[in-house]
Amino acid sequence: MSEKLVISTAEGSFDCYVARPDVVGTYPVIIVLQEIFGVNEGIRSIADGYAAKGYIAVAPDLFWRNAPGVQLWEGNEADVAKAFELYKSYDFDHGVRDIAATISAARTLEGASGKVGVTGYCLGGLMTWLSATRTDGDAFAAYYGGGIDQYLSEANDIGAPILVHLAGDDAYIKPDAQEQIKAALAGKADAEVHIYPGCDHAFARPGGSHHDAAATQLANSRTDEFFARTLR
Repeated sequence: MSEKLVISTAEGSFDCYVARPDVVGTYPVIIVLQEIFGVNEGIRSIADGYAAKGYIAVAPDLFWRNAPGVQLWEGNEADVAKAFELYKSYDFDHGVRDIAATISAARTLEGASGKVGVTGYCLGGLMTWLSATRTDGDAFAAYYGGGIDQYLSEANDIGAPILVHLAGDDAYIKPDAQEQIKAALAGKADAEVHIYPGCDHAFARPGGSHHDAAATQLANSRTDEFFARTLR
């Protein structure tokens, strides 16, 4: 089952795609944060997957200020150009506030248990990291967040469990950056970093050109265990 959630802030309102389990009950919420392509079919399919696993999934429109409702595809050159244009103009600080508002709204959704996790991919992976350092979410799982290494000074502000997935051959997150991320979380309670050798950026994107089925299955199984342990 899917529906739309509208979240109002002092700066305006934005939409979220919401996927629910078919059986009415009480469930944890997982916020699913988009790539640079918006809340497109791939992101919605990930949200639907979490609903099938017994979560309420909420995917907020992070680009609502500049291109509300935008849905882009990596296979279209014009869409890719538009996606990078939106990424370059995106305000991360505003985005974290939007995610914080989404977390607050998620805690009070009908059927929500009150526990809220956050996961995200690419841009959403970076925003998952920033949300871990700046919001009160209960658990965070980031997939190949480009730019995380620029915000490692905030690692000490992480107060909830965190899981980070990195592609070993990521074109955007080089090996030295990956080592810095690992070092920043080393010794921190309930923090995991997993690197997937031979994989490129966006290896877990549904239908993506760099999709790696085996690595995606492994990463998602780790995320499933992580959220089951931290949110249920």
